[in-house]
Amino acid sequence: MTQLDVRPQEGIREGKGLGGNSVGLLGSAVIGVSTVAPVYCLTSTLGSTAGEVGLQMPAVFLAGFLPMLLVAFAYRELNKVMPDCGTSFTWTVKAFGPRVGWMCGWGLVIATIIVLSNLAGVATSYFWLLAGEITDSDSVAGLDGNKAVHIVTCLVLIAAATAISYRGMTATKGVQYTLVGLQLVVLAVFVAMAVAKAGSGDFAGTSVDFSWSWLNPFSVKSFGAFTAGLSLSIFMYWGWDTCLTANEETIGSDKTPGRAALIAMVVLVGSYLATGVAAQMVVGSGQRGLGLANPETSDNVFAALAGPVMGPTLGILLFVAVLASAAASLQTTFIPVARTVLAMSTYEALPASYARVHPRFKTPGRATVTAGVATAVFYTAMTLVSEHVLVDTIYALGLMICFYYALTAFACAWYFRGELFASVRDFAFKGLFPTLGGVLLSAVFTKTLVDMWNPAYGSGSSVFGVGSVFVIGVGLLLVGVVIMLVMGRRSPAFFRGEVLNRDTEVLVVAEP
Repeated sequence: MTQLDVRPQEGIREGKGLGGNSVGLLGSAVIGVSTVAPVYCLTSTLGSTAGEVGLQMPAVFLAGFLPMLLVAFAYRELNKVMPDCGTSFTWTVKAFGPRVGWMCGWGLVIATIIVLSNLAGVATSYFWLLAGEITDSDSVAGLDGNKAVHIVTCLVLIAAATAISYRGMTATKGVQYTLVGLQLVVLAVFVAMAVAKAGSGDFAGTSVDFSWSWLNPFSVKSFGAFTAGLSLSIFMYWGWDTCLTANEETIGSDKTPGRAALIAMVVLVGSYLATGVAAQMVVGSGQRGLGLANPETSDNVFAALAGPVMGPTLGILLFVAVLASAAASLQTTFIPVARTVLAMSTYEALPASYARVHPRFKTPGRATVTAGVATAVFYTAMTLVSEHVLVDTIYALGLMICFYYALTAFACAWYFRGELFASVRDFAFKGLFPTLGGVLLSAVFTKTLVDMWNPAYGSGSSVFGVGSVFVIGVGLLLVGVVIMLVMGRRSPAFFRGEVLNRDTEVLVVAEP
């Protein structure tokens, strides 16, 4: 069994107990792509993004990629010196202190719970849509509209994903190779067929000739539309950092996760650009007919385009790909939340019971199960309260992502502040790029926070005249503040900086 490098210094306790050297470079990159779930992200946000920025959707995809890439450099540099599964939490505690670090960890945890709930919802919808296609029955497909059936199916999928994640990284990796490969192959087929049909005349009423202006972000009609589209675009890249949260279980924990994250990012931006351009070429970005921004289909684009673009037989493959994408991501997305909670508990920022690792599977079992229960409760509650839960939580998610990614980026520059002028490389990758990424994400966070107060933001629903997206986003951050205050009374040593600070060693897995 891999031994933990536990140094005899003050503040060091027993290791976390995770199974080291379980995943290599390819497996880590696959898990990163799977967590992002490119097919799920595309079907959920292609329409919403087109509705905000029109034909400049590909440009917004590129714009969203830039801050993610800059932040990825920060993650890579921090992981080299602190390959701790707590990632953002651990690193920001060491840079800015326990309270800022705790809230950064909370931002990651709650963002993951939101994503898990949405993934479960999309997987449920596509399960019944696929069942309806296979049985050629509208009544079977219509079961998704039955709230009770939808919720029960969703809970079953959450339970299954929790069980797989509970069994460890080896089980996770084995499932993901097949599901990620299926997603990328089906996307490639869709892109090829969409481009072919755009020039065939079959979609003469909607098809649009490709223009390089689609890649120009300055052509977006307004700054407000650009930031709204950018927030959605940033959501589409969320999850690549799962490569880093699995660092203690990865071969070469100091270097491999960072490389895997960059590989995953390149695969994602290529997939998004190709699909976005192809979809616009065949149906345009308007609101009529099959146009991407049609409000009747914009929240589930592939359900509308599968048959017309790929035909009745191959179209079913697109339904399978979306289901596989959501189900695969539902499973891997438990990795960051469970391991962040494990780290927070190990360093006494959360109750000690969440630091328990399963003796056989080497996974944070209690944290994984708790994340599954929290996801089930959150999705059930939001579904019963709001008919627009999917749209509003996705918009709120952008706020959470910007919050903890920006903090992590700034933490990199501050932590390495004494090394920035050692070389040009250090200045760029440890200071300039992370700071720029943090500034960009902070700007999106601030603009989104202002815009989401308006009930028209997101689905258009409100709570006492305030936009429901604002209520969801800010409300969940405030819940974190309350929990932090409670933990401050239960674990004063952590919040006094006695357990984890800049000078204490993180608990890392030693190479065999």
